[in-house]
Amino acid sequence: MLFQRPDSDVLYDALVSRDARFDGRAYVGVTSTGVFCRLTCPARKPKKENCRFLETVALCLEAGFRPCKRCHPMAPQADADPAIAVLLAALEKQPARRWSERDIIALGLEPSTVRRSFKRQFDITFLEMARLSRIRQGFERLSNGGRVIDAQLDAGFDSASGFRTAFANLLGQSPGSFSGKESLKADWIATPLGPMIAVCDEHALHLLEFAARKALPAELRKLRSMVRGDIGLGRNDIIDQLEAELGLYFSAKSSRFNVRLVMHGTAFTRTVWEALQQIPAGETRSYSDIATEIGKPSATRAVARANGANQIALIIPCHRVLGADGSLTGYGGGLWRKQQLIELERQFLDL
Repeated sequence: MLFQRPDSDVLYDALVSRDARFDGRAYVGVTSTGVFCRLTCPARKPKKENCRFLETVALCLEAGFRPCKRCHPMAPQADADPAIAVLLAALEKQPARRWSERDIIALGLEPSTVRRSFKRQFDITFLEMARLSRIRQGFERLSNGGRVIDAQLDAGFDSASGFRTAFANLLGQSPGSFSGKESLKADWIATPLGPMIAVCDEHALHLLEFAARKALPAELRKLRSMVRGDIGLGRNDIIDQLEAELGLYFSAKSSRFNVRLVMHGTAFTRTVWEALQQIPAGETRSYSDIATEIGKPSATRAVARANGANQIALIIPCHRVLGADGSLTGYGGGLWRKQQLIELERQFLDL
């Protein structure tokens, strides 16, 4: 559940004044530096438009931010458990290492105990934390036009094959296949609910999904087939526009998205997606409601399938559709994200 925190204006004021009331209850991710901090951090304050406020350390890490070396945002939790302190110190010294349970044992720690401690304190395991850091470094290098070998080293992989496999799992193709001339570009966008992958051409958005979605590689393969072209890594004006609009959305300032969309689906599927876009932020509908609205009252199951086939999360708001009994039902990004999105959007009812 989302922490019922004050709005971003209040939290930014707290950051500027180093107000300790929110210490440990909210963190700031600075998009211009890729670092996350406690609100009491003594470092120079970032511009407000570069701030993303998140509830937990896990969300900061999943969004691609690194812990600040001045305010040590993970230190309070580490102090509560010596094993956590030992591993965080080891990770800081060797961020590129491919950590394993053997390494944990070599430090005199018991893997299952460590796993529970990290999950309890950070909502993420130590090995997941280390892997996220390595993947993020490699992805950033490739997105900025770096060589595959440099990205491999940044990500801390011992072999090129291991690095290719990790990216194949995420994007559905190896980084060595990127020529830089692809018509579609994919990039990583940090959000309070974890990183998202956006795929755009020079004119419109084709796909927007949470990077953790298991079906993402299959969706990317399907997209390549539909457009009859490859997907490369990089950024363009459409992705910049999208990132700015997502920032306004997650800070509860605007639910409006103006980025142009390309919807790859059948005529019926696109009709369902268009109906989803008509649901106001802060409201929900059932599958049967959508079926009735499009003039197909007996097509509830078909509507549910079209809802599940959506490849443009948030902008085509399939998360606003609930079961007939009001239950969350399925969501490719995870039911916990669906719940948090619904709670976030309640704030738009007051705008």
